[in-house]
Amino acid sequence: MTTLQNNVFDADEMRAGATRAVTGGAYRLTPDEEATLLRGAPWRRMAVIGDSIAEGIGEPTEGFPDQGWADSVADALDRANPGLVYLNLGKRDLRADAIRATQLEPALAFDPDLAVVVAGGNDLLRGRFDIEPVAAHIEAMVSAFAATGADVVTLGLYDCTGSPYIPDEFRGPMAERIRELNDRTWEIARAHGAVHIDCTNHPGSKDPAIYGSDGLHGNRRGHSFTAGVALRAIGARLGNRL
Repeated sequence: MTTLQNNVFDADEMRAGATRAVTGGAYRLTPDEEATLLRGAPWRRMAVIGDSIAEGIGEPTEGFPDQGWADSVADALDRANPGLVYLNLGKRDLRADAIRATQLEPALAFDPDLAVVVAGGNDLLRGRFDIEPVAAHIEAMVSAFAATGADVVTLGLYDCTGSPYIPDEFRGPMAERIRELNDRTWEIARAHGAVHIDCTNHPGSKDPAIYGSDGLHGNRRGHSFTAGVALRAIGARLGNRL
C-alpha cells in the first residue's frame, strides 16, 4: 500500500441505495474475517477527510495496533487488493466548514474511488449547535465525491455519553446532539447512495473499554473495534457478510 499522508449485532439495513450498518462482535476482526468481508473489493485509491476521528487520535492500548481505524481499514483493503494508494487528510479540531474549505479540493484532486467523510464532531461540542449549516457542509462534501463516481462512506459518532469520563450534566445534551448529527448524516448518505457507518446506535457505545481518558476519542482498542464496524458496512455494500 502506498500512503501519501498518514495522519465493529449482525444487522444491516439496505434502503434507497445506501447501506446503514450496525455491527458488532469482538474488538478486532481476524484476517480471515476481513478477507471474507472484502472479497471482490475493487478500490485502488482511498481518501479520508475529516477531524480527529478521521485522523485517528487515540491513546495506545496493549494488544492493539497503534493506528487509527481508517488506517486499519486501508491496510485491510490493501491486503484484499494489493496496491491501494491511501490519502488521509484528517486533522484534529476542525469543524465541518473548515474540513470542506481545506480538505475537499485536495482530496478530489487525488481522484479517489473510495472516499470517507467524517465531520460535525467539533461543531456539536460548541456552546450552541445548529445542525443545518453543519449538514449543508457534509452534503456538499459527500455530493462532490459522489459526482466523480467514487463510492462514499460516512460515519456516525459513537454515543460517547456512555463513557465514564463524561460529566453527568453533559450526558443528555451531548447524546441528543450526537443522535441529531448521525440522523442527518445518514439522510445525506442515503440521498447520495453512500455507505453510512452507524456507530451512534451501536451497543458498543456503552462499552467504557473503547474510550480514551478524554471521554471523547477512542483508544486503540476502540479504533480496532471501529475498523471492524466499518469493514462490515463496506462488506455489506459488496454483498459480503460474516
